[in-house]
Amino acid sequence: MSQARTNARKAAVQALYQWQMAGADLSEIERQFLEEERLKDAQKSYFVEIFYGVPKNLTAIDLALSKFVDRPVDMVDPVERAILRIGVYELLHRLDMPYRVVINEAINLAKYFGADGSHKYVNGILDKVAQQERAAEIKAKGAR
Repeated sequence: MSQARTNARKAAVQALYQWQMAGADLSEIERQFLEEERLKDAQKSYFVEIFYGVPKNLTAIDLALSKFVDRPVDMVDPVERAILRIGVYELLHRLDMPYRVVINEAINLAKYFGADGSHKYVNGILDKVAQQERAAEIKAKGAR
């Protein structure tokens, strides 16, 4: 996985966190990120896809999460919530990306941004979502 795409995810976590907390206009947050050159080393197209894709698909994403989180999705730590939403977005909409890559990237984001141990929480939730949403892919991998 490219570093530019990883950086796009890192920026998306920060931007989605800001959107979740302040409810600011998406295009305004994107403009701030561009002006402050926070996307300099990131794959901008992927940042835009995730950053607009998560809010656009929020109902389906939060529904998938709500089956496995231990509290209402809105009560999940905001950093973890942003990371989980990105992971579920990728599991649902980026079928070209192996589920293990999606989960691994989310674990790394949680280690980078989250509280101690939050990567274990993120791993556990996304693994369950993947079992449900990517069952055919997981079964095919196991059949080899």
